[in-house]
Amino acid sequence: MADLHLTLDRAAGGLAGQIARELRASIRSGRLAQGTRLPASRDLARDLGLSRGVVVEAYEQLVAEGFLEARVGVGTRVAAAPSRPQAAERPEAASYYGHRPTSPDLASFPRRLWLAAIRHVLATAPNDALDYGDPGGVLELREQLASYLRRVRAADAAPENVVVVTGMAQGLSLVVRVLAERAGRDVVLAVEDPTSPRQLPLLARAGADMVGVPVDDEGIVVGDLAKTGAEVVLLTPAHQYPTGVVLSPRRRAEVIAWAAESGALVLEDDYDADFRFDREPVGCLQGLAPDRVVLAGSVSKALAPGLRLGWLVAPPALARSVRQARGELDLGSPVIDQHALAHLIASGGYDRHLRRMRREYRTRRDAMTAALAEHLPEIAVHGISAGLHLYAEMPDGRQEVIAEAARAAGLSVDPVTRNGGGAAHALVIGFARLPAHRIRKAVEEVASRAGRNAGTR
Repeated sequence: MADLHLTLDRAAGGLAGQIARELRASIRSGRLAQGTRLPASRDLARDLGLSRGVVVEAYEQLVAEGFLEARVGVGTRVAAAPSRPQAAERPEAASYYGHRPTSPDLASFPRRLWLAAIRHVLATAPNDALDYGDPGGVLELREQLASYLRRVRAADAAPENVVVVTGMAQGLSLVVRVLAERAGRDVVLAVEDPTSPRQLPLLARAGADMVGVPVDDEGIVVGDLAKTGAEVVLLTPAHQYPTGVVLSPRRRAEVIAWAAESGALVLEDDYDADFRFDREPVGCLQGLAPDRVVLAGSVSKALAPGLRLGWLVAPPALARSVRQARGELDLGSPVIDQHALAHLIASGGYDRHLRRMRREYRTRRDAMTAALAEHLPEIAVHGISAGLHLYAEMPDGRQEVIAEAARAAGLSVDPVTRNGGGAAHALVIGFARLPAHRIRKAVEEVASRAGRNAGTR
């Protein structure tokens, strides 16, 4: 295990960012070779006279950037590829693990409620519940999800057309795989431009031939969509990623009409619809056209990505095909976790947790927007009425400088690129991970660093 010699300026603040910067420089220079095991966060915190949380934050940031890798039982090590691409090189950046701008506050995971749910399941579930189950998900969870989605998202959901999956990524991939197998070829899949680059390799491997369709201030441009010949379109209508645009009522009607006329299918990625702050809830598209729309959701934002629990609500025939494909792939999701989530929803604990986190995330959103307006007024902020991130447009040439400064200050950011590779001169900035007071300090540090960096370039 390596001893680390880190130089910190305690008076300057931003200690997590300083630790991350020192380690990043050591890895880039080769002083920390690939495979080198770093001290446990608790040990390094003790050596530096800091709280463990500061070191954990620094380690997590470097894991997210790909400089470090952390595994249970192995510890934290320098990642195998010491030469890192710039974050704007999206295919490589997409493979990084760890925190993303859309990550929730994992420290707020409701451990007590989840533990109580697990205990309830272990105390009450019959022995047969631990056997191989329905690959589409245990009935109790599908019943609770159908009820919840009808109540909260105005979905047209019944237990028989709900399929439990390990998360949004698997759900969308399964649908594309089933459609490609039916067609005997890759299916033409339209995606929003810009969109998240992380899901594109998954969809391509599943059998999608993707084409980008531009997004404006009403959402996807349906006139352009109709020209693509797409058989499927993937949308984020409640809070478009990354711009934060809500699909307008007019465009919602146009999408449904296009799907009905062309026989196409709409994949509705409902990734963060639980978190809304300044607008009324927007019902899902699936509730308007259940025969043409597949609703995909998960608990990755509401609870934690690591739970790997999600769902699809699909037309009956497609739901059966996806359930069959799920059984052929991996026989389904862990049943204890499924029963625990069902109990959490049924007991009201899930709703209470979401209400609490909406209040907290709104406070953090407000702190982020206020700090950006004060310290970086040249940035135009969009998409803040819902979700866990904001879309920040900036003057040409500033994207890379501000992104680097933001990471050094401990913020989670992603540069935005068009599907064709062109720059959008914008960043996605997450605000969920840090409490409000730390957000304000981090943005102030970003402004200071970006100013210094601009003066040296």
